[in-house]
Amino acid sequence: MLNSLLSLKTLAKAAFATLGTCLVLAGPAHAAWPERPIQLIVPFPAGSSPDILARTISEPLAKSLGTPIIVDNRPGAGGNIGTRYASHAKPDGYTMLLTINGPMVTAPTLYKQNLGYDPLTDLAPVSLLGTSPNVLIVPKNAQANDYQGFIKWAKGNPGALNYGTVGPGSSAHLAMAMLEHAEGIHLEQIPYAGFPQIITSTIAGDLHAAFMVPGIAMPQVDAGNIKALAITSLEPTALLPGLPTIASEGPADFEAISWDAIFVPAGTPQEIINTLNAEIVAILNTDSVKEKFKTLYFDPVSSTPEELHELVVNEKARWDAVIERLNLTLQ
Repeated sequence: MLNSLLSLKTLAKAAFATLGTCLVLAGPAHAAWPERPIQLIVPFPAGSSPDILARTISEPLAKSLGTPIIVDNRPGAGGNIGTRYASHAKPDGYTMLLTINGPMVTAPTLYKQNLGYDPLTDLAPVSLLGTSPNVLIVPKNAQANDYQGFIKWAKGNPGALNYGTVGPGSSAHLAMAMLEHAEGIHLEQIPYAGFPQIITSTIAGDLHAAFMVPGIAMPQVDAGNIKALAITSLEPTALLPGLPTIASEGPADFEAISWDAIFVPAGTPQEIINTLNAEIVAILNTDSVKEKFKTLYFDPVSSTPEELHELVVNEKARWDAVIERLNLTLQ
């Protein structure tokens, strides 16, 4: 009888050990991630600079993760609509957001109403992707051929010139508002759904000026369809040789840099965030992606999630001061 009991105990122990092994192998629900396609929200239209960056990194990221990455364009309100959509998605690792500084930094301060998301609490940072100055562009037949000529043109036609933006609160809007304040000029803002439409209207002469990402603007500049007058970084860049900075031609502290970054809904498991960060950093360091970013006039710049969070916090503080000084508010 004793031997029988011992045999039963031994069998029971073996059964529990086997069950425990199965449980360990099964692991938490997200251990097998990713098991299905991942949605990459871009809050700007197809053909825009963020869209091109999204499609540049989505292919190698899909390959490294072993699952399709579906780019989902949700434009409108200067990027706020798509950003809000992503912030309310299920935090399970199957929704990412590629957005720019406007919706993450300036929009929450500029708009009086609740945007439906808080960039610091509703979205979790993954990695910075890159930075780029904006380019001041005008039609090819514009009276201005350089920055000082543009200021003279604007001062000689107060209120008669207009400029294009991808929406109130965008970096293009704030950059021009800052320039208007510094130079004592006034232009009428014309909002568009995306950068390609701004280019089309500038080529047609319907727009007199715009601050534009160089990846969209420079091919048209090189083709002779529009003119580029200056850039918004404090220092010249090898990406745009021959173009002076506004800081060197006008207000000495003028700077308005665009950046793109990846975020996920807050609450996404940290191990998924860490995996995405590691894969994105590796992709940004490949020669093929570096070369593609160069053709877009973007410097590929990665970060840790913590560094991206710090960037958002610091940029928000800097632009909040600008918005307050210019007394800017949006409905």
